[in-house]
Amino acid sequence: MALGVAELFHGLFGSAIPSVIGALGQRVIELVPGGLATRAIETLGKADIPLLVAALVCGSLASGALLATLSRRRPVAALAGVGALWLAGTAAALAEPSAAALPTAAALLVAAACGTWVSGLLLRAGRGEGRDTGRTMPGVRRREAGSRAPTEVGRRGFVLLAGAAAAAGVAAAGAGRLLSSREPSREAARPLRLPEDRPAGGGARVHKSLPPPPEAASIEVRGMPPLITPAEDFYLIDTALVSPRVDAREWSLKIGGNVENPLELSYADLLSMPTREADITLSCVSNEVGGGLVSNGRWTGVLLSDVLREAGVDPRRITGSSSQIVGRSVDGWTAGFRTELAFDGREALVAFGLNGNELPLKHGYPARLVVPGLYGYVSATKWLSEIELTGWDFDAYWIQRGWAKEGPVKIQSRIDTVRDGETLPAGRIPVGGVAWAPHRGISRVEVSTDGGRTWNEARLAAQLDPDSWRQYLYGWDARPGRYTLQVRATDGEGRTQTARRTPPHPSGATGYHAIRVTVV
Repeated sequence: MALGVAELFHGLFGSAIPSVIGALGQRVIELVPGGLATRAIETLGKADIPLLVAALVCGSLASGALLATLSRRRPVAALAGVGALWLAGTAAALAEPSAAALPTAAALLVAAACGTWVSGLLLRAGRGEGRDTGRTMPGVRRREAGSRAPTEVGRRGFVLLAGAAAAAGVAAAGAGRLLSSREPSREAARPLRLPEDRPAGGGARVHKSLPPPPEAASIEVRGMPPLITPAEDFYLIDTALVSPRVDAREWSLKIGGNVENPLELSYADLLSMPTREADITLSCVSNEVGGGLVSNGRWTGVLLSDVLREAGVDPRRITGSSSQIVGRSVDGWTAGFRTELAFDGREALVAFGLNGNELPLKHGYPARLVVPGLYGYVSATKWLSEIELTGWDFDAYWIQRGWAKEGPVKIQSRIDTVRDGETLPAGRIPVGGVAWAPHRGISRVEVSTDGGRTWNEARLAAQLDPDSWRQYLYGWDARPGRYTLQVRATDGEGRTQTARRTPPHPSGATGYHAIRVTVV
């Protein structure tokens, strides 16, 4: 009941009163030691957050049961325990950047009081006490005639009463979640409204749009991922248990640290700068070989180099105290990379659009960083609130937890059209998928059907952009038998991915994607 009422307040008042379970989970994520966090990610993958939420809910229910049991002998101590739970929940909620202190504390106090009242009602019912007079409640079952032992509500009646209380709590939580999901927050992104292409001062263009991807850049075959990943299918990995809800009308981006001209940009300021579209593949450092934590999007934004130049950053005068760009999220998360990478020609963006729409909330609305060629843990700051130039000695969030400092994306390739363990008919079998080496491009992909003893060059689709993944296809004339298929790629600089198999930690997985199939 207490959790349900707390979620209902969150639904009614939005981010001003945070979800207590979400806030507690966020604090756990922040406080867990780096080594343990890494093991959890590697072991649980995408299940880590759902399991954390389930553990918090179960822990809360267990705490309530223990306090209720304690209250039968030491009611004052039980009430003190309720107070401790309220303090813990309030402290966790107030750590959220959008929390309003007094409303949050009051709402959680009401929620705790509701839970305490329901627990007391159930305990009194279990002892057969009336509400005010001490008389037995309807449906009682006495022990034996003449016994002084307390009377009890009938088992069926007690179960019905407890079930009604549980249902009320679940209903309150469900209503809260439903209301919070309807809060205006860009859950579903809307089409971008940008100025049309037209000359601006100095011959620049206000908006540099891209033509539709050429047909030659796509290979249409069953199982091949789309060239541009739909926003709803884009991989999602971050430390935010609940996506921060930011009002673009009140949002601003601060650019500071070791810069000559610190400045603050509003959302309107950002959109008024020369913007562009760029096709960029992003991948997660925790992606296993052949895994799905990689996607390709058409991003809209402002060049990070333009924003930095507005702040007086000169790429010819980068010093030790300005050698790192640190992006900060509204929730305090940080990522950092070398300043020189913003000026080396790659289309590093302060992005506010994905695939022609505003950024979805879960992907960083209203603005985020997108840097080709770097894993997201060192570059892809969502819900961006600040860009700071600082020294290389500063360690951002994941660096403090044992991941490598630099984070360049390794050459990788994946088989998509054939699944591991699949049984295939003999004949011509299309073996294809994607390969990526952002900012370097892909120049060659090879497929082996005999476990790596021999290699066959695959046909490549046209390269959409060196920062994007590239599709490939190999036509395999398969005969009956058991086979191990492998794939490897060579980047635009002539480097071929290594066969050495390594895990994602601490700097990204390596090795050939291999699958086993049976041909009949």
